[in-house]
Amino acid sequence: MQLTDNTIFITGATSGIGRGLAEAFHKLGNRVIIAGRRKALLEQVTAANPGMKAIELDIADPISIQAAAERLVAENPTLNVLINNAGIMPFDDASGPMDDAQALSIVTTNLLGPIRMTSALIEHLKAQPRAAIVNNTSVLAYTPLANTAVYSASKAALHSYTLSQRFMLRNTSVTVQEIAPPWVNTDLIKKGDDPRAMPLDAFIEQTMAALATDAEEAIVESARPMRDNAGPQEHALVMGFNSYIAENPIPV
Repeated sequence: MQLTDNTIFITGATSGIGRGLAEAFHKLGNRVIIAGRRKALLEQVTAANPGMKAIELDIADPISIQAAAERLVAENPTLNVLINNAGIMPFDDASGPMDDAQALSIVTTNLLGPIRMTSALIEHLKAQPRAAIVNNTSVLAYTPLANTAVYSASKAALHSYTLSQRFMLRNTSVTVQEIAPPWVNTDLIKKGDDPRAMPLDAFIEQTMAALATDAEEAIVESARPMRDNAGPQEHALVMGFNSYIAENPIPV
C-alpha cells in the first residue's frame, strides 16, 4: 500500500500495536483517526500526537460500529484506509468446560468486529480511487497456542476471511493486506520484559516496511517460521480455486 497521503482509521489504537501503527502513519503526514472504548486513553494519545483525531468505538457492539462508520464518512470523506486492529486474548483450557461468555466475547471482538467494521465502510472505500484494508491476525492463526485456543481460532478465522475478502475485491480499487504479529511486547496480555517478545518499535518499523510493498501479507522475519507452518503458497491456491468457481459457478 502507499504509506502517504491517506486518511486512515485504526481500531484498538490506544495502546500496543494499534497505537504504534497510528503514530508511525501520523509521522508520515497521513490523516489518522484512532478508535477505542476509553475516552481518556483516546485523549491521551491524541494529545501526544497533535493533529491526530479520535472516535469512541466499542468494536463488540454493532450499533457502536454503525454509528462510528457514519460519523467517520461524514467527517472524513477522504477516508481510504481501514486497519482492523482491535482484539482481546484471554487464556482458556480446551481440555475442560469452556467459559461461554468469554468465548463469545473473543469471537465477537476478534472476528465479528473486523467483519462488521469493514461491512459498514466497504462501499465508501470502494468509491475511493485508492483504498486499503489491513487486517491484524496473528502467527497463532497458523500455529495455535493451545492455552489460547479460542483466540488462536478467531485469528485463523480472520485469516480465512481475509483470503476471501481479497479475492472478492480483486477488481476494485481496494487492496487487502494482512499483518500477523509474533509475540510482541505489548499489553495484549501483560507487558513485560520477556526476551522472547519482539520489541514493539522493531515490530512497527519492520511492519511499516512490509506494508509499503504489494505483498498480501506484511510478515516480519521472526514470524515466518510459524506462519510457514500453513504453507506459503496458499494465496495462489485460493486465487486459482476461486477463479475456477467464478468461471464455473455452483448451481443454486
